[in-house]
Amino acid sequence: MAQRTYLKALNWAFLFLEERDKEREAARFLLSGLQHWSNTQLVLNYQSAMPEVLWQQYQAAIQAFAQDQPAQYILGYADFYGREFKVTPATLIPRPETEELVEWVLTTHPDVNQTLKVLDVGTGSGAIANTLALERPNWQVTAVDISTDALNVAQENAQQLQSGVHFEQGDFLAPVNGQQFDIIVSNPPYIADSERAVMDASVLEYEPDIALFAAQDGLDFYERFAKEVLPYFKPTAELFLEFGYQQKPNIEKLFTSYCSDISLEFKKDLANWPRMMRGSYNFTNNLI
Repeated sequence: MAQRTYLKALNWAFLFLEERDKEREAARFLLSGLQHWSNTQLVLNYQSAMPEVLWQQYQAAIQAFAQDQPAQYILGYADFYGREFKVTPATLIPRPETEELVEWVLTTHPDVNQTLKVLDVGTGSGAIANTLALERPNWQVTAVDISTDALNVAQENAQQLQSGVHFEQGDFLAPVNGQQFDIIVSNPPYIADSERAVMDASVLEYEPDIALFAAQDGLDFYERFAKEVLPYFKPTAELFLEFGYQQKPNIEKLFTSYCSDISLEFKKDLANWPRMMRGSYNFTNNLI
């Protein structure tokens, strides 16, 4: 029998996915991911023999992807800001746009020796909180989530990465009532229920609704931030939020109506859509 190489396995997967109208590049992503290889490492091993156990795992992974299971859930992890984070159907799969939000927070505060108190609201897998804590070791980072299952994953990631993040379970800001922070960051649920019809089956079937959808056409959490965030701010503080590409005008209205003491700045993602905001607050500037 002819030797099964990584290249032959990859070509089988390409054909399998193409015949089912699925994204063919997932074949490369899954094969590299199962081995924790870079794309270069995969290419260098094209002609190497593929172990039978791995071949069985790879076939199962490709078949699962063909049935709309997200590749990151199949692998059990997602790459985020150069690190691997465990993900499960209890957690949202972190997206590149959220890496851009994290980058904005970090570039706004480049001093690695600065000591700040930071809160991540709706942490999910803990990608934001753990990344901020690892990139800025002097920051005291707290992360909250309403989902116990998601928090278990986030805590496992924190332990694996030794980030030192502190976790609290509960709804929105309630777990940190009475505390104040220099930075509050969140990628909250922001999809309107009416958008279900145009969403990918893999997202609808596998990713947690609680991390995706929000009331008031997806604006519920932004209204809650606008109404409730000020008592959680230190005298000088910032609020960083990710949002949907069509939501900027409505978010501006919410903060103008409920929290005009915060100065807003918006930033576009790499696709040139407005996708994130920074709200700056300075108590002394608001004294009458």
